[in-house]
Formats: sequence, C-alpha cells, structure tokens
Amino acid sequence: MISANVPQRFARSRTGRRHRILLAFLAVPFLVGLLVAPAAAPGPVQGDELSRAQQQQKELKQKIANQKALIARLNTSQTSLAGAIAATKDELAGITDNLVATRKRVTKLVADINKVKAEYKVLVYQLGDLDHQLGNIEAQETAKKAELGERKAELASRIRQAYEAERTSMLETFLSGASFTDMLAEMSTQLDAAEQDRALAQQIAQDRATLLALHQTVDETHAQTNVLRQETAVQKQKLDQRLKELKKAQAKLKKLEAAAKAALAAQKARYKQIAADKAKLRRAVAASAAAKRRLEKKIDNLVARQYNQGNIPSKYNGSLRWPMPGSISGNFGCTSFPWYGPGNGCAHFHNGIDIVAPYGTAVRAAGPGRVVYVGWNYADGADPAFIVIIAHSANLTTWYAHLQPRYPVSAGQVVRAGQVIGYEGATGRVTGAHLHWMVEYNGSFVNPKLFT
Repeated sequence: MISANVPQRFARSRTGRRHRILLAFLAVPFLVGLLVAPAAAPGPVQGDELSRAQQQQKELKQKIANQKALIARLNTSQTSLAGAIAATKDELAGITDNLVATRKRVTKLVADINKVKAEYKVLVYQLGDLDHQLGNIEAQETAKKAELGERKAELASRIRQAYEAERTSMLETFLSGASFTDMLAEMSTQLDAAEQDRALAQQIAQDRATLLALHQTVDETHAQTNVLRQETAVQKQKLDQRLKELKKAQAKLKKLEAAAKAALAAQKARYKQIAADKAKLRRAVAASAAAKRRLEKKIDNLVARQYNQGNIPSKYNGSLRWPMPGSISGNFGCTSFPWYGPGNGCAHFHNGIDIVAPYGTAVRAAGPGRVVYVGWNYADGADPAFIVIIAHSANLTTWYAHLQPRYPVSAGQVVRAGQVIGYEGATGRVTGAHLHWMVEYNGSFVNPKLFT
C-alpha cells in the first residue's frame, strides 16, 4: 500500500514543481518588461536651474559688451576733449585777439568735460552692478556645490543600502510560492526604489551641468571685470589730467582777461588826458607824422643798402610768426585813438598790432632776416620808444616798438625766426606795457595778419 502510493505522491510533487517553473518562465518576460520600463522624465526644476544659469551667463556677456562700448565712447570723448584743451592751451599761450571767443571755448570745454565725467560715473556704476551680480552668481555656485555634494552622498547611501539589503529577485519571490499580489507589491517597491535612484542620478547630472555653467560664468566674468577695472582706472587718470589742464587754461584765461582789462582801462584814461588839449594834440600828431616819415626814409635807405650789398634777398618766401604771446589790445586799421595820425582814409590810423603780455616777455623775430636798426625811435620826439627793425627782403621789414632799452641783438646781425630780439617794455608814448608790431611791405605798412 505504502509502496504503491509513493510513486503517486512523487509524481504529483514533480508535476507541481513543473507547473511552478513553467509559470515562472512565463512570468519572466512580463517582469523584465516592468523592470526595463522607461523612467519618468526629470522634473522641470533642474532644467529651469540650468536655463537660468545659461541666461545669467548671456546677460553678463551683454553687460560686459555694453561696458566695452561705453569705454570706447569714453576714449573717443577723451581724445576729442584732449584735442580741444590742447588747442585752447596753444591759443592762450599764443596770440588771443578775441578773449570773448576764447571764454566761450573754455566754457564749452567745461560742458564737454562734465559730459565725460557723467559717462565715467555711468561706467563706475555699471562696473559696481556687474560686481554685485557676479557676487550673487558666486553665492549660487557655492550653494549648488553644497547641494550637489548632498545629493551625491544620498545616492551613495541608497546604493550602499541596496547592496547590504540584498533585495530578493522577482524570480526568487515567484518561485518561493508567493501569491501574485505579493509579487506585484515587491515589484512595485523595487521599481519605485530604482526609479528614485535613477531620478536622483539624473538630477545630479543636471546639477553638474548647472554648476559648470555657473563656474564658467564666474571665471569668464572675473577675467573680463579685471580688464574693465583696469580700463576704468585708465579713464580716471585721463579725466583727472583733463581736469588739471582745464584748470590751468581757466587760470591763464583769467590772467589774460585781467591784463587786457587793465590795458584798456589805462588806454581810456590816457585817451581822456590827450583829448583834453586838442591843440597840443594836433601839433604832437603833426610833429610825429613828420618825424615818422623821416625815420621811414632812413630805414628804407638802410634796407636798400643791405640789399645792394647782397645781404638780404629781393623777395621773402614764407610766412611770419607772431613775435610774442598775449592778447591783442589794438588791431591794425582805423581807430578812435586820437594820438594816431590820419592814414588809409581814416582820421586816426593804427599801422600795426598792439600785443599785451606780462612786462618783460621775450619778443622774437617773426622770420629770418638781418637786423637793420636797434635803438631809440627819435620820431617820437622827446619821449621816444626803443625799437628793433628786421629786413627779411628788399620789400619786407618788421618793426618791434616800445621795447625795453636792452641789446640782445645789434644792427647788421643775421637772426633766425624765433630768436629773441628784445623784451616787452613801455618806452615811448604808451598807455601801458605792450609790443607794437608793424609789417612794412613795398613801402607801406600792412596788416601783419596777412603774413601769419
């Protein structure tokens, strides 16, 4: 009986085992399909962080480009300003015949330099804003590094826990005789854990990309801001130099305006004194005109002698330079000054240009030539002026009157253009220290400006 039943139980046992193995093999494709199911797409947070980091990088590049453009504009403004200041300095150091126009140019310089100052302030502000934004990005980079470290540690912990727990495979669970419900629960738990691990790994990858973008932004911006900082410092140096030059020009202009004002005041006072005795004035003018003609004839003879001796050319090739810097207190042509005699259809004619500068300013030769006369102009009568006359050719001479009675050159001496020939004084009938510069061409006194 017993022997007869054993084969039957054995047969039933083998049949059940076959059924379970068969079901297990039938379940494998289903389990494999569940295990390799595609993971859910990563959430929008990580993608947004990367996009924001890339957008910040783009914005910073644009700001840096804007600052470079502003520096380029500043360079242009600084160059233009430097040129205007240099021109004004040259004008103030040379001959200024219209101080009102010069004052307008200096006023425009002030406006231009204020514009450059405003542009520089914008540059400094933008650089500060750039530094502030860079600080924020550096803080983001630090925070992202810490966050990435935490997530890496979390993923490592999960992997370690999974390894230590040695999770039972789906096939072992199924072959152990568990119900289909238990098997699905185990599958769900393991799939959830795997999906969380996978999502965490993807998030770490996103964090790395975000951190890389932030780090690149920080490095690039640091390099660019260092350059911008240096260029900003250069602009500050240039601006400081412009301000220094402007102050000097303003001081020079103020000095010239004061000198011109004093000279005009003295002339007006002298005019009143002279006009008070009209009869005496007429006699003085007539005597002066006669003496002047005698002096002119004497100078013409001296020039002719130098020409006949081959010491001066027949014609002068070139232009004349101004003999002394300063402001013009009297122009060539008709004037109301009663001391001058008639000429060129004017009741009172001024045959030269009066230049005012600080007493003792060096007077220089307007061009190369030979000195034909140095001494007192006795045509002035009892109160003569000290003069120097240079022949540049047979038909061109320059006269320099009211000098100090000093002899840096002598008659017959050859001089070059710009050589010191005397010093501004107040000899003769003058209302104040100045240089009376005349140009005689073909026997007549002409406007010196025609030759400069």
